[in-house]
Amino acid sequence: MPFLDIPLNDGSKIPSIAFGSGSVNKGKDVHTYIEQAIEAGFAHIDTAQHYRNEESVGRAIKESGVERSALYITSKYGLPHETPRKALEDSLKKIGAKYLDLYLIHAPRGYYVGAWTRFVTVQEEGLAKSIGVSNFGVEGLQNLLKHAKVVPAVNQIRFHPYNYTQLQPLLEYQAKHGIVTESYGSLAPITTCPGGPVDVPIKKAAERLSITPTQVIFLWVKAKGAVIVTTSSNKKHLEEYLAVGDLPSLTPEEIEDIDKAGAQGHPDTA
Repeated sequence: MPFLDIPLNDGSKIPSIAFGSGSVNKGKDVHTYIEQAIEAGFAHIDTAQHYRNEESVGRAIKESGVERSALYITSKYGLPHETPRKALEDSLKKIGAKYLDLYLIHAPRGYYVGAWTRFVTVQEEGLAKSIGVSNFGVEGLQNLLKHAKVVPAVNQIRFHPYNYTQLQPLLEYQAKHGIVTESYGSLAPITTCPGGPVDVPIKKAAERLSITPTQVIFLWVKAKGAVIVTTSSNKKHLEEYLAVGDLPSLTPEEIEDIDKAGAQGHPDTA
């Protein structure tokens, strides 16, 4: 099946694969990479104030010629010395947009409960269609929901086979409250800690489907119902990622084998 939109708890939908402007791109002019991603077929662009490249994201969107309504734009609040509204207005100005499709609290730092109250207000005013959080654990979500009248639509977290077992309490809590998982860092078994036990089931599935290990991992993330947030400056890699939407699904046995292998952990930090 292709990459379909995933329903959110606020009634809207989110594209299930996104091009991220963070990672190695922080502080860099990424407009050529963003343009390339849009040309390749990415409609969901993920950025953040902390990445210090929102202006180049906006430049790319403008130069792409793609209608704003055809894109899904996410940014994140990470400047506690500014109010969420002021920070959002700054982001919108830099990006050249009148609203964000998704606005996230980048991490549970400072008085995030108070910040969330202001997030609700900017959503009500139409400056952000959906609101959510990033890098929150169970404790952070529990504390937030004690005081919140609106449940976060998403939680964007580091998510890959080697930390999947440890994430179970968080994933169960999110499922209970209808919070969608956005996944970054999913290629850790390839990029940061290759040579671990997950390599075996990934290679086996890749051979069965005649696809790459990268595509197997994204099929695994897709099977978990999470939104994929990824990046690359290489057009062929972007095409490789997007092609996952048209690939056959992993079998339940393949998913279980990857889960079990990941649960064994890896000697390196993932």
